[in-house]
Order: sequence, then C-alpha cells, then structure tokens
Amino acid sequence: MLAPSAPPAPSEPATAPPAPLPPAAAPQPVTAPVMSPPAVAPPAVPVPPVLPPVTAPPVTAPSTPAASGTAPAPRTEPGARRADAVSAADLLARVRTCTPVSRGRYRKDQGAKATVPVCGTRGAVFWKADMDIDCDGRPGPRCNSGTDPYFSASTAYAQSDGRPLSSEETPYVVVPAPSDVWNHRSHGVRGGSVVAVVYRDRVRYAVVGDTGPADIIGEASHATAESLGIDPDPRGGGTSSGVTYIVFEDSRVTPIEDHDAAVTEGKRLARRFVDDAG
Repeated sequence: MLAPSAPPAPSEPATAPPAPLPPAAAPQPVTAPVMSPPAVAPPAVPVPPVLPPVTAPPVTAPSTPAASGTAPAPRTEPGARRADAVSAADLLARVRTCTPVSRGRYRKDQGAKATVPVCGTRGAVFWKADMDIDCDGRPGPRCNSGTDPYFSASTAYAQSDGRPLSSEETPYVVVPAPSDVWNHRSHGVRGGSVVAVVYRDRVRYAVVGDTGPADIIGEASHATAESLGIDPDPRGGGTSSGVTYIVFEDSRVTPIEDHDAAVTEGKRLARRFVDDAG
C-alpha cells in the first residue's frame, strides 16, 4: 500500500510557477529608451532662429528710399536742371539795361529809322530787334530762289565740309557786316559764336552763321525762326519785334553745323551769364 502513495510528488510543480516573475521585470527597459527621444526636440529649436533673418528683411527700409527714389533724381537733376533752368525771364533780366558798344544804331528793315543799338555787358553783346528770315545758304525745298526773291546760295561761314550752311537745318543768326557803326570781330564775335535767342517765354540756342547788310540788324535762319514758333516763310514770315539776341563773347562751336554742341554750350554759357549778374 505504501507504493501507491508516491503520486503526491507532482504537487511540487505548483510551486514552480513563481519562476515566470522575472519576465515581469521587462518594463525596466521602457523607462531608459523613452528618455532619449526628448533629445530630438532641440533640432526644432534651431529652426526658429532662422526666422529672425526673415524678419530682418524689414529691408522695407530700402523701399522707403525707393519711395524717395524721386529724391535721388532731384539730386542729379539739380545739376542738369541748373544748366537747363535758364529761362527767358532770367536772360531778359540780365539784359535789362543797355550800355551801347556800337557807335550808332541799326535799322530793323530797309528804309526804317535806325533805332537799335548793340549793347555790351560782361561776357556778351546783345540787341533787341525784329526777326527777318535769312533763307540763304545751301538750297532746300523751303529755301531757294523760288521761295525767296533775295536768295543767295552762300553764307559768310561754311560748314566743316566746305559747303554753305543750310538755313533749313542749322539754327543760325545773322550779324551786320563790319562797319564804322560796329565791328563784331572786335567783341569776340565770329562764325560759330554761340547765341541765345529769346522770344516771348522761349529760349533757343544758335550760332553766328552769316553776315548781312552793314546797316540792318535782326535776322536769323529758317531753322531758328521755326524753333521759336515764328513763321519761317522768307517772303512774309518773321516778326516785327520782341526778339532778343545775346551773343556770348569769345565762344565758338566746332563744327559750326553741330547744333547739339551749340545747345550744350549755350546752356552752359547762359547759366554762367545769369549767375554772373552781380
């Protein structure tokens, strides 16, 4: 009977189950790895710093200058405007009074009374007269023997290529031929001398390009009249009064037909002339 009592031994396995407890310790690794992820957050922090530079583009400051971009233009323009700003009023104020340099007076037209003196002032000679149209020089569609009964195919001063000036193309002024009344050469006036021609509120620049009768004054080319808004027709054009001719002494444009050069030099000399009023 003792032998059968052996079976109770299997009850020991009931104590064996406690061994599985160790696996419950597995949670320990969870705490350690979870701590490392927070370290990944720092990279996100550098990104915000990049934003300040973006805000820095308050380069809107440059845009403010741009708005005042008009200001820079005035800064450059003053120089340019300073040269261009000589108005008809400025020049007329400068030649308000006349100190005659001619020994007598000139007629405006053949048979008229001699009433026009040539006046002198610092840096220039001037006269106030009418404007007759001188269509002389190289023939063209508007200046030729058919359009002008007094047409002459020559001018006292020639172009750089030896040909006469073109009254239609070159703004020029006529001075009286030298005489006992006045010799333009003695006042630094010659072919190519720069002239400011004033009519009403307009100023145009021309050159001395021809000589006329020794007793008549007040004549200019077709191109000069046209630029001033004066009728340039050689038969019935021109104007009877109101034109002021200011010739800058010892000035000269070369070649004489270079009108752009005459304008540039004219503006410079006119500015100096007006500024030198004192």
